[in-house]
Amino acid sequence: MCTSICFRPGDCYFGRNLDVEFSFCEEVVITPRRFHFAFKDGRDFQNQYALIGMAAVIDGTPLYYDATNEAGLSMAGLNFPNNAVYLDPQEGKDNVTSSELLVYLLGQARTVAEAKKILKNVRLTNIPFNASMPLAPLHFMLSDKTESIVIEPTAEGLKIYENPYDVMTNNPPFPYHMWNMQNYLNLSPAFGENRFTEKYELKPFGVGMGAIGLPGDASSASRFVRVAFHLANAAKGESEEENVSQFFHLLDSVAMLKGSTLTKDGKNDITLYSSCCNADKGIYYYKRYENNRITAVNMHHADLDGEKLICYPIRKAQDFYFEN
Repeated sequence: MCTSICFRPGDCYFGRNLDVEFSFCEEVVITPRRFHFAFKDGRDFQNQYALIGMAAVIDGTPLYYDATNEAGLSMAGLNFPNNAVYLDPQEGKDNVTSSELLVYLLGQARTVAEAKKILKNVRLTNIPFNASMPLAPLHFMLSDKTESIVIEPTAEGLKIYENPYDVMTNNPPFPYHMWNMQNYLNLSPAFGENRFTEKYELKPFGVGMGAIGLPGDASSASRFVRVAFHLANAAKGESEEENVSQFFHLLDSVAMLKGSTLTKDGKNDITLYSSCCNADKGIYYYKRYENNRITAVNMHHADLDGEKLICYPIRKAQDFYFEN
């Protein structure tokens, strides 16, 4: 259960909620330009562009959940169970795994348009990262300053969808979410008015009644509609502080509260972290379920020409500001 969005009040902001029942020992990771990835097909891949995002570093390799490169291209992988289909490697194709796709695209593309050209020859393969880590069923959202797309692995290969809503959640596949939005075309942020009939004098008894019918449950279809509505109508600020705050409020509108959403095994599905990256400035902001204070990491304050990963452990303990 996850949600990703892209917000463009001037600068481009990209981020996501990671909704899971356990932690993967993730941290904020900067991958410099000279870092080498050992891909599963035997290739040595060196990224052209530095990346910053949230990742679990396993065997020296950053497995990113979401990231932004120094050119301003951003990407997130979201859970896509029972729908993601990975294929056998094929000669003549760029065979990459689901754990490699994010760095493969962000490492060499500056825009969504450039990434689309790369994707034409990409084949997502069914090779796990290692013997103890099964393949994670994922689909992906990719965004830049002007557009977003959704990438979904199917039995026929990768499906690429234009994403006018700048929103992605989980199942069902993306075409369903596009179709489902038609059910909510009457929603409005405006003060409510009587459209029922002229025969009755019906009056709103409070604000917000123009959006009665906006779904409030935690399902992926409902989260898609809810955050798309808020994002489409979100006020744009004049400062970095205003826009970052607005971005986190957007994610909060679809966040998981401990105890309110349980997995099939009865575990709490919570918003483990929320992220917001100013893709133009390369500043990665995040907060945790345990710590609502926003922490920031600026990729341009690090050595982007290095060869080693630069990692920042997550600040989990809740911070308080005492006034007296």
